[in-house]
Amino acid sequence: MKDYMITGLDDGGNVSIKVIYAKDMVENARVSHDLSPVASACLGRTIIMTSMIGDTLKGEDDKTTVIIKGDGPIGGIVVTSDSKMRAKGYVYNPSLDIPYKPNGKLDVSGAIGNGSLTIVKDLGLKEPYSGMINLVSGEIAEDFTYYYTKSEQSPSAIGLGVLVDTDCSIKHAGGFWISILPGCKDEVIDIIENNLKNVTSVTDEFKDEKTCEDLMKKLFNGLNYKIIYEKEPKWYCDCSKEKISEALASINRDELKQIIEEDGKAEITCHFCNKAYHFDKDELTKIYERN
Repeated sequence: MKDYMITGLDDGGNVSIKVIYAKDMVENARVSHDLSPVASACLGRTIIMTSMIGDTLKGEDDKTTVIIKGDGPIGGIVVTSDSKMRAKGYVYNPSLDIPYKPNGKLDVSGAIGNGSLTIVKDLGLKEPYSGMINLVSGEIAEDFTYYYTKSEQSPSAIGLGVLVDTDCSIKHAGGFWISILPGCKDEVIDIIENNLKNVTSVTDEFKDEKTCEDLMKKLFNGLNYKIIYEKEPKWYCDCSKEKISEALASINRDELKQIIEEDGKAEITCHFCNKAYHFDKDELTKIYERN
């Protein structure tokens, strides 16, 4: 099944639901960073949610960045997405290997520990909008749910899941985001809450060739609704040698001169996609001379 996201709205305008399948996006992230299983789950869940946040942006050049910092061994997670749901990101410790939980699940909360979740939205204004909460569980989905309910006054229910196969590849990845809209009727909230009780786990909902439409139908059960649009999330990094050159040009001239004289070359790796860019002595000298 291809990666895609659908957004649905009930007939009364009470509830909006996004359902996303993102196996390829998370797999591309795993391969780019050579992630361990628990690092795949940490980064994958965050990428899935950040891409859905990206979908809420209105402007062509708007971007959102999610930063999770914790005292656990993963260290931190950084993911960014644009309004086209093109996401990129990284974890501080991609090779982390910790024991599974007693129930056999990957220990995401143990990897993250206690810390904070920050969401930054760059909407082309003078200053980006930023909001932060302390993590409530470290399981990521619950933390985003708390953020939107408390910081954005937007009551939400969020589910995120990444299933890692025995060969460490991504078997399934996806999520949902239920947003209770202003003026929502109490009886509609009751229906949604009851429907959520029938969702075991996100990745289970995509087994046996089940689709985003199947999960949305389950979440909207008892309500009339329509799918209003579909989008395709992507793992995408806009880094380039030209942009890396600009970054090199911004460093201290003495440091750049030292690199030229002592090393005669440089290798710069993009944090977001792990792609390496090589510069020889002539290229570094040109950057130095225009600095």
